[in-house]
Amino acid sequence: MKIATLALSALAAAVMSACAVGPNYARPASTMPATFPHAQATTAAAPALDAWWQQFHDPVLTRIVDRALAQNLDLAAAMARVEQARAVARLSDANLMPKGEASAQAAGERQSLASPLGKIAHNFPGYQREATLYDLGAGASWEIDLFGGLHREREADRAEADAAEADGLGVRISVAAEAADAYFRVRAAQARTQIAQAQIKTDADLLDLINLRMHDGLATRREQAEAEARVAQVRTTLPPLQTELEVQLNRLDVLMGAQPGSYAAELASTPTEAAIPSLATLPAPETLLRRRPDVIAAERRLAASSARIGVATSEYYPKFSVSALLGFESLSSAEISSRTFQPQALAGLHWRLFDFGRVDAEVAKAKGVNAEALARYRQSMLRATEDVEDALITQTQLDVQRRELEKEIAASADARNSAEEAYKGGAVSLLEVLEQDRQLLSARDQLASADANTARATVAAFRALGGGW
Repeated sequence: MKIATLALSALAAAVMSACAVGPNYARPASTMPATFPHAQATTAAAPALDAWWQQFHDPVLTRIVDRALAQNLDLAAAMARVEQARAVARLSDANLMPKGEASAQAAGERQSLASPLGKIAHNFPGYQREATLYDLGAGASWEIDLFGGLHREREADRAEADAAEADGLGVRISVAAEAADAYFRVRAAQARTQIAQAQIKTDADLLDLINLRMHDGLATRREQAEAEARVAQVRTTLPPLQTELEVQLNRLDVLMGAQPGSYAAELASTPTEAAIPSLATLPAPETLLRRRPDVIAAERRLAASSARIGVATSEYYPKFSVSALLGFESLSSAEISSRTFQPQALAGLHWRLFDFGRVDAEVAKAKGVNAEALARYRQSMLRATEDVEDALITQTQLDVQRRELEKEIAASADARNSAEEAYKGGAVSLLEVLEQDRQLLSARDQLASADANTARATVAAFRALGGGW
């Protein structure tokens, strides 16, 4: 009869624990737009997002990003945080199960005859001054989760573990994007340096021409000084470009978990023009809810905060626990028999009846945290859409700028060649040639920057779309 009663009690506890107090979480409705306003309408397939850096068809870039993902220390730290969160979730699972423990003890004692007990007891027949106490036992305890507080705690910890995993994915995406961004800045600095060096050679050739004309009495000292100043002016653009190059190389090394200067030699080769992948077709904005780690993490933390309302609410109700101890205790020898068997059972009740509003405050705090998490989740969706839109706008406008710069370079090159020929014939002054030089160098430098910025904008778009995992 007692066994049946205990079985029914356990079944009732299991049924009641399934009805945990507090709100049952439901993901908020999406507020994402149907399409990205600045995305082009096309029927082409959307680009793959998992290993987007391979779509640039640059083996050096691919090698750098892969190495950064394998060696980056920020990513290693993020993965360690994921393991910590998973361990907390496993601990919550364990808290729902009974706890068992075993113990064994042997204690020897020699009674002092001068102690109060020794003075009295040693006069009795059979008194033994030396004694050994043997104690062997096994115990178990279980908190019966009648109102679901422990289940809500487990639900919250699992959601927090999911959020930590999403944060880890976010670090992975950032590392890949930062490595690609630094790579394209390196290539931009190299390309702009080459353009400046080519211009220095052109201006030096012009200076040689003026020196020859001076020898023949066809040029003035003023023209020679202007040409020398022009060469020096272009040379002043080299130190900032070298600084940018070295800084970005150091940035790449640290991203790859290496000392600055470790991999610089790999990027010493002449840069090639990047094959910018097309982003004509994009996945629907709704996919950001599944691709963006920051949105995923915010949603999971919202779920965790909802569960913790239930944890706080469960404090309104009593907590029940049962425990049992099966042991053997003997004074004379390590004897295990019915004579030394010493069982014990305990049923416990804990109820916070008079706490002067502490539970009310805890529940109010949990609800406030949940409201904050909801606002952060909605903000993360807005930010995700904004990031994609900004990347698309930047890429579109850079494409327009590049086309116009290409036209400007073609026209400036023709104008510069014509000006030099006219100067040789004495039809124009040297100032016109130098001005055409300046315009041509500026246009070429801007085009090199625009090419790199277009690649960087594409990287930002892939990052905004949640690419990289």
